[in-house]
Amino acid sequence: MCPMCLAASGLYVAGGVSAGAVTTFLATKLSRKRPEPTSSTISPETEGDTMPRLTNASREERTGHKIGTREEWLAARKELLKAEKELTYRSDQLALRRQELPWVRIDKPYRFETDEGPASLADLFRGRSQLLIYHFMFGPDYTAGCPSCSSIADSFNPLVVHLANHDVTLGAVSRAPLAKLQAYKRRMGWTFPWASSLGGDFNFDFTVSISEAQQREGTVEYNYRREPGATVGRELRGSEGPVAEMAAMTETDVATYTRERPGMSAFALEGGAVYHTYSTYARGVDGLWGMYQWLDRAPKGRNETGIWWRRHDEYDAQ
Repeated sequence: MCPMCLAASGLYVAGGVSAGAVTTFLATKLSRKRPEPTSSTISPETEGDTMPRLTNASREERTGHKIGTREEWLAARKELLKAEKELTYRSDQLALRRQELPWVRIDKPYRFETDEGPASLADLFRGRSQLLIYHFMFGPDYTAGCPSCSSIADSFNPLVVHLANHDVTLGAVSRAPLAKLQAYKRRMGWTFPWASSLGGDFNFDFTVSISEAQQREGTVEYNYRREPGATVGRELRGSEGPVAEMAAMTETDVATYTRERPGMSAFALEGGAVYHTYSTYARGVDGLWGMYQWLDRAPKGRNETGIWWRRHDEYDAQ
């Protein structure tokens, strides 16, 4: 999970146990050396065989997980299916509630730099009536985009064409200069629209960028709440941990790195006017992170003990 999202969720707390520490502890317990099978693990019907079969109990010792029959699995799966269907229903209901939010007209003349030249917020719609913007963490002082945001953005290219043919434009906005964004897009092999908001208020107004003064004064607003001054202070002093590790991957310090925040916003264009319809931040972007949707269905789940992911062109270099 993105360390910035965890920090914003209050899971990395001073004097407390970090999420990384918890997962490391669990991983250590699950990876401890398993006892060798003894005579008690030999099924009665195989006693005397050269290669005795193991019982479910001994298999559980080896795998660290409950072992059952196909019938037991099917019964448990059907129970889980009920919960999954309920979650799907609740998700559908939440989607409707998002659509029912009141729209807020935007009259501020935001300006962006794009591949096609200077643009207004209305121009970012590219002739469509709906706009989805991913607030990509790439500050002016970053040498490369945030690795977490990069992992999320890896799924954008194939989605753009489908959404475009359903009256929706998907793109990203960051405060880095356009030339940096273009160079990084070439490196990553991306083609989705990506605009620079450098020099404007867009990122600040949508609370995905903060100023040095806000950091110093502890007046940071993010994810619909004011972050405690102590949290901001820890970010400024931090030199170790997941956030510091991510900062190093953008060749910045923690204070500079955390002046950018992840999120997404939705807009509508009606009668020539632009309206803000929805925004989500921190763990609210988890559902957009494709690899986690797959990991949540893998046998070991997310199975995280720290920052394991990299930009997609960096794994071979590890």
